Amino acid sequence: MEGPASGFVADALIAEDIDAYLHQHQHKGLLRFITCGSVDDGKSTLIGRLLYDSKMIFEDQLAALEADSRRHGTQGQEIDFALLVDGLSAEREQGITIDVAYRFFATEKRKFIVADTPGHEQYTRNMVTGASTADCAVILVDARKGVLQQTRRHSYLVHLLGIRHIVLAVNKMDLVDYDHSTFEHIVADYRAFAKEVGIEEFSAIPISGFKGDNITRAPSENTGWYGGPSLIEHLESVEVAATAAQERPFRMAVQWVNRPNLDFRGFSGLIASGTVRPGDPVRIVPAGKTSKVKSIATFDGDLDAAVSGQSVTITLEDEVDCSRGDVIAAAGDPPEASDQFRATFVWLSEQALKPGRGYWLKLGTQTVTANVQEPEYEIDVNTLDRLAAKTLELNSIGVADFATDRPITFEAYESSRQLGGFILIDKFTNATVGAGMIQYSLRRAQNVHWQPTTVTREDHAALKNQVPRVLWFTGLSGSGKSTIANEVEKRLAVMNRHTFLLDGDNVRHGLNRDLGFTENDRIENIRRVGEVAKLMADAGLIVLTAFISPFRAERRMVRDMLAEGEFIEIFVDTPLEVAEQRDVKGLYAKARSGQLKNFTGIDSPYEPPENPEITVNTVEMTPGEAAQHIIDAILPLK
Repeated sequence: MEGPASGFVADALIAEDIDAYLHQHQHKGLLRFITCGSVDDGKSTLIGRLLYDSKMIFEDQLAALEADSRRHGTQGQEIDFALLVDGLSAEREQGITIDVAYRFFATEKRKFIVADTPGHEQYTRNMVTGASTADCAVILVDARKGVLQQTRRHSYLVHLLGIRHIVLAVNKMDLVDYDHSTFEHIVADYRAFAKEVGIEEFSAIPISGFKGDNITRAPSENTGWYGGPSLIEHLESVEVAATAAQERPFRMAVQWVNRPNLDFRGFSGLIASGTVRPGDPVRIVPAGKTSKVKSIATFDGDLDAAVSGQSVTITLEDEVDCSRGDVIAAAGDPPEASDQFRATFVWLSEQALKPGRGYWLKLGTQTVTANVQEPEYEIDVNTLDRLAAKTLELNSIGVADFATDRPITFEAYESSRQLGGFILIDKFTNATVGAGMIQYSLRRAQNVHWQPTTVTREDHAALKNQVPRVLWFTGLSGSGKSTIANEVEKRLAVMNRHTFLLDGDNVRHGLNRDLGFTENDRIENIRRVGEVAKLMADAGLIVLTAFISPFRAERRMVRDMLAEGEFIEIFVDTPLEVAEQRDVKGLYAKARSGQLKNFTGIDSPYEPPENPEITVNTVEMTPGEAAQHIIDAILPLK
């Protein structure tokens, strides 16, 4: 056919081919994987090679890469592929990876998102971040160096984080003349370690990221002895976790209650596992209420079914109490809900773990306060020995019990990464300080239930004709806390108020006699006193506490235990030099001479309140004046 008509036909065929290509590309499967290993194993170079070979580099990027390669010392016409990924100036100057770099590329069969993670031990937290969403891990080993400590650490971590598809990429084979025996020796060493860790299967591939051997095609001319797939061919065949998740029971964490008008109330979220259809019976966890799915709404209209990986809005046939953080699950096979569980976790902060301190625990859409108990043990990733531990330092891995302020919904991490993996957040800095994987709920949590009583805390308060309060006196030793608290209680007694004074020294004769003055013991000291103060407030009492309570986090923990407005922080503000001059008990003198360790203000910190309800300055006020100032501030008490 000739003439204008043939041109229209050709254009139509081209448009049809383009549409077919775009449709095929949009519906390709997606694999998330990470590259990890020791320093200078060639992770960034490998990813740069993958981007280059998959034609994912624009001409201007290629020109800039060639210029950067010459500037950073690459000789001849060779390209330094690592520069495609190492974007920070510090990375280029040092030739290492510091931050996690995410890159996208695609082949005819699959799309990929790859995370290039750091090799240095000090950046283990970044590696954990990259691994948390990955389906596959490519662990690189320098053929000249073999299996190193960081290889073991990263292998243990990826296994711990639930990655079951592992590739041992023996890199830089060109630097050992593609020696088959060297490759086999490294694979044997790694297999022995993998068996100890619990890694049942892995695929070993000899590669050269710099030269391109066995990256996109295998075997290369230099490794005729290798009979397996290339790295890309293997990655194209890896089963994606989302596929397996569809076969599990239905789970969807509620992110948002969608209420655009009075006629519509839906629950929006990402389906973590399973399939759901209208009419399916579901259970709201942890509340336990049941209903049936009425409809599955999306921006493009209602669906007949939805599967894991889809974000949808579900409406229910019944008006049930369901909010953000709840999980809508298959009625016949719901997940667990508990406030105590055991978990393996990685500590990611330069400040050591403080057992007993309250941290924010974020699991999916749930955020609760969690107390980490003293670790059962720490894991030595080199020997896999279980070591006794009182706390965890940066990059340490341990196992401990957790207690939350209310039940959370979860599954064991090995069953569900979405409902089994959590992070810990420092309440004051908002920094992520830990990442954990839940193993199981504690049996004691299942055996202990709250027993309702007929006489309520409101009844107790009414009988005493007063509103419960916790007057929390905090300040340095020698500031006058106990003296002023005692004076306040005397005046309240004259006013016929029902009170009780918990003094820091007195409780150490009984309730807290087993505790010392280390930072961790101070935290536990305040936790126990806070629990007692709460019980006394439940009894309708006005509770006065006189404790140094040096840390803001623990004072905040006690505040969170009580009803709004019941906790009144009273800062007894006395300069250190004044408190030391008083030194009624001789404690400052002992601390200065080294006889008394961990003394607040000398070799242990005091964190003054930032926004106390009441401040009294004992330099400007007598104890009586301070007491009257406090009484005036807290009235009326009914």
